[in-house]
Amino acid sequence: MPSGACAPDRPDGPRRRARRAVRRDLYAAGLAALLVTAAVVVGHAIESADGTLRVNWPPLYARWDPHTGPGTPAALCVAVLVVGYGPPLAARLPWRRLLLAAWAAAMAWTWSLALVDGWHRGIAERLTTRYEYLTVIDRFDDVGAALRGFTGHILMDAPDNWPAHVAGHPPGAVLTFVGLDRAGLGGGAWAAVFVLTVGTSAAAAALVALRALTDEPTARRAAPFLVLAPAAIWMGVSADGYFTAVAAWGLALLALAATRTVRAPRLTAFGAGLLLGLTCYLSYGLTLYALLAGTVLLLARTARPLPPALAGVALVAAAFTLAGFNWWEGYRLLVERYYQGAAGIRPYSYWVWGNLACTVAVTGLATAAGARRALGAAPGALARGWRRAAGPADRFTVLLLAALLAVAAADLSGMSKAETERIWLPFALWLLPAAALLPDRGLRVWLAGQAVLALVINHLLFTGW
Repeated sequence: MPSGACAPDRPDGPRRRARRAVRRDLYAAGLAALLVTAAVVVGHAIESADGTLRVNWPPLYARWDPHTGPGTPAALCVAVLVVGYGPPLAARLPWRRLLLAAWAAAMAWTWSLALVDGWHRGIAERLTTRYEYLTVIDRFDDVGAALRGFTGHILMDAPDNWPAHVAGHPPGAVLTFVGLDRAGLGGGAWAAVFVLTVGTSAAAAALVALRALTDEPTARRAAPFLVLAPAAIWMGVSADGYFTAVAAWGLALLALAATRTVRAPRLTAFGAGLLLGLTCYLSYGLTLYALLAGTVLLLARTARPLPPALAGVALVAAAFTLAGFNWWEGYRLLVERYYQGAAGIRPYSYWVWGNLACTVAVTGLATAAGARRALGAAPGALARGWRRAAGPADRFTVLLLAALLAVAAADLSGMSKAETERIWLPFALWLLPAAALLPDRGLRVWLAGQAVLALVINHLLFTGW
C-alpha cells in the first residue's frame, strides 16, 4: 500500500460499531445497577447508624417483605404476553387500536402488580392511611370555606394541621377525591380504581405526544416499554399516578396543537392549558413541566399555541384564586412544613444521588441504556436543531434531554428527599421511551429485564407512599 494511503473500511465495520454500541449499552445498564446497589448499601449503613434517612429500605420508601398474592400469576402472564407479542403488535396495529391496547395493557400490568399485595392492602386501603387525602373529606363539606382556610392548616404547629399529603400539595389534589365522594364514589376502593384507571392512560398520552413530535415508528417502538414499566408499581393507586396522567395529556394536547395535527389547534391548545394549569394545582413540583412544554413548542418551532394555552392556565389559576386559595402562599408554607418534618433530618448529601437510584428503579435498566444513546447523540441533535435541520431522531433526543433536565432540577432543588419513586413519576414517564433507541436485536431481552425488575421489587418489598 502506498505511503499515506488510507485502508478501506472493512466490510464488518458497521457490525463492529453495532457491537461496540451494545457493549456501551450494557456498561450503562451496569453502572445504573451499581448506583442502585451503592444507594442500598450506603443507605442501610446510614439508616442503621443514625436513622436520618427515615425510610425502612433505602433508597425506596418500602420495607422488606417477601410475599406473593393473587396478582402474582396475572403479573407473570401479562409480562410474558407483552414481551412475546408486544413489539410486533405495536408495529402493526392500527394507530387508534394501539392507543387503546397500550392503555389496556398498562392497566392490566398495574392492576396485577397492585394485587400482588392483595385487594385490601394493595388496592382498597392504599389511599386511606393517615397521610392520605381521604382522611379529610369530611372537612370539605363547605368547599369554599375549606379553600379560603386551606393555607392556615399547612404548618405542623397549625390548628388541625393537614396530613402530610394534603399539606404537601395544592388543593386540586384533595378536591379530586372530594368530587368522587360527592358523586357517590366515596371510599378507598373507588378512589383506587379512579387513580389506577386514569393514571395508566398516561401511556397512551405519551404515545400521542411522541407521534406528533417525532414520528410514528418511534412511538410504536416505545409502546411496549411504556406499558411494561417498573413505574407501574407506584402508578397503581398512588395519587401521583393520577397527576402523571393529567400532566401527560396536557403535554400531548399541546404537541397536537403545536404540530397542527388536529382540526382545531387553538381549542386543543386551550384544553392543554386547562390540564397543565390543573397540574400546577395538583402538585407544586409539577411547575417544572414548563420545561417540557417549552421543549414541545421549541421542537414544533412555533409559539402559536401559546396564547390559548396560557389562557387555559390563567383560567384555572383564576378559579382557585377567586375561590380563596393563594398558590404562592401555599408554596411558601409548604417549604416551611417540609423542613419541619422528615426533610429537615434527611441528609441532602445522600438523597441528591439516592434519588437518582430511585429513578433507575422506576424506569429500569433499559431506560438507562437508551438514555446513554440519547446523551451520545445530544451534541449532534442540538447542533442540527439550531440549524433547523433536526429530524425525528433529533427531536426525540431533545425531548429526552428535557425530561432529564427536569429531573435534575427537581433533584438539585432539595425539595425531593426520598419518595421520588412516586413523586417523579410525571417526569419518569418521558424517560421510559428512551428504550426505543435500542436496536431490534435484543429488544425483547431488555423488555423482559424491565418486567423482571418490577416483579422482583414488588414481590420482595412492600412499597408505600
